[in-house]
Amino acid sequence: MSLFQIDPDIRRARTLDSSFYTDRRYFNLSKDRIFARCWHFLGRVDEGPTLRPINLAPGALDEPVLLTRSADGLKCLSNVCTHRAKVLVETECDAKLIRCGYHGRRFSLHGKFLSMPEFDGVEDFPSDADDLREIPVATRQGFVFASLDPVAAFDDFVHDVSDLFVEDGYAGLRLTARREYEVEAHWALYCENYLEGFHIPYVHRSLNELVDYGTYSTETFRYASLQTAYDASGLVAARYLFVFPNLMFNFYRWGISVNVVRPDTAARSAVEFLTYVSNEDLLDKGAGADLHGVEMEDEAVVESVQRGIRSRFYLHGRYSPSREQGTHHFHRLIAEFMG
Repeated sequence: MSLFQIDPDIRRARTLDSSFYTDRRYFNLSKDRIFARCWHFLGRVDEGPTLRPINLAPGALDEPVLLTRSADGLKCLSNVCTHRAKVLVETECDAKLIRCGYHGRRFSLHGKFLSMPEFDGVEDFPSDADDLREIPVATRQGFVFASLDPVAAFDDFVHDVSDLFVEDGYAGLRLTARREYEVEAHWALYCENYLEGFHIPYVHRSLNELVDYGTYSTETFRYASLQTAYDASGLVAARYLFVFPNLMFNFYRWGISVNVVRPDTAARSAVEFLTYVSNEDLLDKGAGADLHGVEMEDEAVVESVQRGIRSRFYLHGRYSPSREQGTHHFHRLIAEFMG
């Protein structure tokens, strides 16, 4: 059986081979086979000025891109000059064109080459190769995403759960906090923990008092999965949307928390928390009231798994058919992309 083959029947399936997490070859392969083919979070349309430099998928791709906003719309472009490869825009700013600070080459906000000093007499110049490469970009209710070489359109990644972004309670979202955590664990181990509520009674005592574990549910889609937690009265306490491979949208009564898991090494990751609030009066209530405390509990258990995954006595495990559908789905996607 291939290393990257997960039985579609969760009752028969075994988890990913431990070497996926410990072998640097697979860590490096995942950058091109997984991260380059998927969509990545860039923030919101209304954040920042007209030129916003972004490091696309830090740790995995580290690709300098430039988000430009003009009357003609939003564009995501390569942020590397087509002359001598200098990064064009180092800090966000407002401007009507893009100008390289190395030799003066200029581009429009759509990436079209405009001019270049001291290039008289150069043959076959300019050509399409002198324009900035345009990168596929998508928006969803004000959130922006980009992909270097998407395996499918963004709508295919979130189509089945797109209605979550348009609920009345999420109007007027504002970014109120940004926090980054360093986790001594492989990026996929962190995602796997997020993808199941199985551990809640054992790891999150305070959260377990706020949600009804018995009615906790998981739905899987082509490239995404959705967990729903209910409170004791049967109302939705939180929804947890995972978009493969490393993006998490947590829908609470006060707004949306966005988590981005960034690979650093095969044994270390960074997790960025962005808090978008629509109702500050509800911030200290319900399942989303203590994000930091829950994160500390998650980190402790994931870092313990990172130590254990290296054991000579562990190769793979089995799944709970009723509780680990999200993790099984995640592993099948990894196997599909890596295989």
